[in-house]
Amino acid sequence: MNPSVEKSVNAMLDGVPKGVLHPASGEQKFSLQRYAPSSEAGSFVQHYWIVRWDLRGQEPYRQTVIAHPNVNLVFEKNGTRIYGVGRSTTVRLVQDHGWVIGIKFKPGGFYPLFGAPVSRLTGRSIPLEDVFGVDSAPLEEKILQAPDDQEMVSRVETFLTPHLPSPDPNAALAHELVTAIRDDRNVIKVEDAVSLSGMNKRTLQRLFDRYVGISPKSVIQRYRLQEAAVRIDRGDVTDWLELSSELGYYDHSHFIRDFRSVVGMSPEEYRQKK
Repeated sequence: MNPSVEKSVNAMLDGVPKGVLHPASGEQKFSLQRYAPSSEAGSFVQHYWIVRWDLRGQEPYRQTVIAHPNVNLVFEKNGTRIYGVGRSTTVRLVQDHGWVIGIKFKPGGFYPLFGAPVSRLTGRSIPLEDVFGVDSAPLEEKILQAPDDQEMVSRVETFLTPHLPSPDPNAALAHELVTAIRDDRNVIKVEDAVSLSGMNKRTLQRLFDRYVGISPKSVIQRYRLQEAAVRIDRGDVTDWLELSSELGYYDHSHFIRDFRSVVGMSPEEYRQKK
């Protein structure tokens, strides 16, 4: 492993990411580790993630995640594919035993490699070959047979680095805007994102369609509902009206409708299923 990659791999990112529903249950079924990219890949890659599980003799487990606005390239035995942004939630069936490694691209970070609107991938997946022009089978075997996480990440970066194009300023802008939406609770509707960006509404929507894959409205909604799920899972919620207000919902019923439309149940039903 070259020194720059080794340094980045050792900068492991701790904690369960937002959007993993009922994480306490999932932590009993699988392990998730995240690793920062090298500086060269960092313009495009948010992080690498590795999931390992051993459920031999146990029932399969279904993990649901509120989909993030990121494209993922997942190396999995006999199933390596590029996954576009999910339309609401994504579900992973964990069974038997195994491991996978994924590249989570930054919002906007996959477009320079794809060269077409990322919205074309939304809600679907495509073979690795369609973008990178290489046979995935031997690459998949080489990466997944690495002796440890560090070497697995190193092999992924060795594959990815020669394919990286020049940085795209619009990709960087898309990432900055998505990050700002995530971090600023005052952004609760598209008009707020328009003000934040300094663009007109149509230009912002075109940017997100091409570089992110979903609309600004959808990005706002997902981040607010991810935060709601985290608060519920932590047991921090005592008043639904107060929570909806803190998340920027002026109408409590609107919050409940959004939560149900994405998660598939009401906030109270979600809490009771813990």
